Amino acid sequence: MTTSEPSVSSLPFEVSNRMVFAIAVPMTLAYLTTPLLGIVDTAVIGQFGDAALIGGLAVGAIIFDIVFTTFNFLRSGTTGFVAQAFGRGDETEQQAVFWRAVLLAAGLGLVLLILGPLIRELGILLMNPGEGVADATRSYVTIRMLGAPFSLVNYALLGLLLGQGRAMAGLLLQTLLNGINIAGSIWFGLVLGWQIEGVAIGTVLGEAIAAGAGFWWIRRGFDLRHAPSRARVLDREAFLRLVSVNRDIMIRSFALLAGFSLFTRTGAQFGAVTLAANAILMNFFLIAGYYLDGFATAAEQIVGRAIGANHPPAFWRAVRLTTMWGFALAGFTTIMVVLFGPAAIDLMTTAPDVRAEAKTYLMWAALTAIAGVLAFEMDGVFIGATWSKDMRNMMLASLAVFVILLLTVVPAYGNHGLWLALNVFLGVRGLTLLAILPRKARRVFG
Repeated sequence: MTTSEPSVSSLPFEVSNRMVFAIAVPMTLAYLTTPLLGIVDTAVIGQFGDAALIGGLAVGAIIFDIVFTTFNFLRSGTTGFVAQAFGRGDETEQQAVFWRAVLLAAGLGLVLLILGPLIRELGILLMNPGEGVADATRSYVTIRMLGAPFSLVNYALLGLLLGQGRAMAGLLLQTLLNGINIAGSIWFGLVLGWQIEGVAIGTVLGEAIAAGAGFWWIRRGFDLRHAPSRARVLDREAFLRLVSVNRDIMIRSFALLAGFSLFTRTGAQFGAVTLAANAILMNFFLIAGYYLDGFATAAEQIVGRAIGANHPPAFWRAVRLTTMWGFALAGFTTIMVVLFGPAAIDLMTTAPDVRAEAKTYLMWAALTAIAGVLAFEMDGVFIGATWSKDMRNMMLASLAVFVILLLTVVPAYGNHGLWLALNVFLGVRGLTLLAILPRKARRVFG
């Protein structure tokens, strides 16, 4: 808690559409700034007319996407534990969770710094780019890895803010980070002519300033009357709970990455045209994911708070409202993709064969938003409740179903079967979590 906000006790509270949107809308805007960074960085490097630099940036970005997706659990795990302490009105535990998360983030960041050269070379080995692209990738990754501790600390900072329901503050923090990142990349990369090294420096600068400013602002707002002791912060059992939840979320993230990697790899077996068409169509699902993540974040905070307050009506209303709005927006997305997808495909590629191939499978891509909405929403619910083992287990079960479909349906139906398998993969994730939700809730609320 901060001194500028009212104290919250573990009393029943009313969940409204306004409460849901107060979290979902700012975080949707924050998530939507992420692709903007890639666009700006690519535009900056593109001004130098060197394909090797563009390729090096792309390969380096993939390496960091994998690394930071792996450690995104620092945000999710922190949000769930803070939200529950918030619901109990336990300001001391909120601060304790924050310090544990920051310590864990800083420690893991230092590990990434030490392992940076190994991660860089392994990534280059797996991607196998040309010599010029590999050199550019090394320059980018070497510099950007310096910001790893700041990047992970920013996850912990955002986790605290979202756990307390302060989504607007989270948006401001992300705007600061991304704004400095963009300005720095343009200044160092383009104005000073430092090219890919300048883009990497701009990114590190944004992460460092956001981490420093966010840490100072949050720390300054703590009510020191409720400051936890060092023994409570370093409590072994509490630390193990945080690590356990984060470990399960990390395994779940790896399984999700494995699923999408298998989708891409299987599509590549149908030839370059189908591979390109599938890549274009996946953008429709990724765009839907940005705002579905906003409502999942709302579910995280409100569900965690309801569990902390031991208030079942708030829990179930949070589940209903976030899921309802998620399905509404997913349905809207499906309609928009069906209506305007062909025109969007024509904008994304000029190759006639790729255009035709993508339009053949457009309906499958349009359905991914509806098939995946429950997966997003249930992830939010289970993160807020810190039921990480169930998230992990259902993800692994869903991945197993996906693999079975790849081995059975895809050989019979080709790329249609591949898209069917992806939709089933997304749907099974959400449905399996929904199926065990009542039982989990009964164990918590009695």
